[in-house]
Amino acid sequence: MTRRFAHLACLALAFAVPLLPGGLAAEPIRLKLSFFTSDRSVAYQAAIKPFVDAVNAEGKDVVQIDVYLSGALGRVQSELPQQVLAGGADIAFIVPGQNAERFRDNPAIELPGLFADVAEATRAYTRLIAVDALTGYQDFFVIGAFATEPETINTRKPLAALADLKGQRIRTNNLPEAMALAKLGALPAVLAFNETSPAISVGTIDGATVPPAQLFDVGIGRLVSNHYLLPTSVAPLALMMNRRVFDGLPEEARRIIRKYSGEWAAARFIEVYRRANAETLAQIRADARRNVVVPTRADAEAAGRVFKSVARDWVDGDTYRRGLLRTVEKELAQIRAKE
Repeated sequence: MTRRFAHLACLALAFAVPLLPGGLAAEPIRLKLSFFTSDRSVAYQAAIKPFVDAVNAEGKDVVQIDVYLSGALGRVQSELPQQVLAGGADIAFIVPGQNAERFRDNPAIELPGLFADVAEATRAYTRLIAVDALTGYQDFFVIGAFATEPETINTRKPLAALADLKGQRIRTNNLPEAMALAKLGALPAVLAFNETSPAISVGTIDGATVPPAQLFDVGIGRLVSNHYLLPTSVAPLALMMNRRVFDGLPEEARRIIRKYSGEWAAARFIEVYRRANAETLAQIRADARRNVVVPTRADAEAAGRVFKSVARDWVDGDTYRRGLLRTVEKELAQIRAKE
């Protein structure tokens, strides 16, 4: 019994904020955040910078976040959730589409044609996380649940119509998007965002689905000149912290992190991302070296039929999946009713 009390006392001391001689507070707790690419990227500016700046400003005496950029703590996107759980980082920017087995409910967000824009998708995803509707997240404190604009198709080879997709090898963010492109005649491959440019450079793939806002983040825009503006799937993104680490923080540190998570983080992401998306679309449309194509009505309707078939295939009589998709559609209807 004595040993147990001693152990508990040690834990209490570990999470207390000690005072230095003279009554000065000790150094704040420091948390490591892993990000796989540059701080110039739209994802960093929209999802990470607002949160880190806000926490570090308010929590300067309590908690500070140190960002490790360009894969300094890990570049392989599929390994990042486990890196956080194993203690290699306290927080990481995660792409759930690269971890389909862990985040197996995410197709309910990734189904092509479901969302019109970044605002709808991000708000719906944020609300689903808030009510614990998706599996795979229970070991994490989700700081931000974000989703991009619907990805469009960008290729080296000519792409002026839906039929031109046939036989083209296209990178996708997630499995539902890959299923849709396969039905449209392409040869899709789910590939990490930061691995896409090298694959295009060596000819392994012909192009990629990517939102306009992020076309230049990892160099894809320098390698492709054909932009087919068919909205496909959004790409869910999440800023996630080890739940045990979060729960072990002092209450004031947890309060500060909560304050700048969830809806607050979603609102900042939407604001920054929308602006970047509009700027990039204007940039590529003004570039005479680029071929920017809006699908014809016939092609858009044909793609829409394919997208609906992907949703049917995913549900395929599964009661749980049908219920989850209805939950997403209900959230989306409420979001649209307020706009």
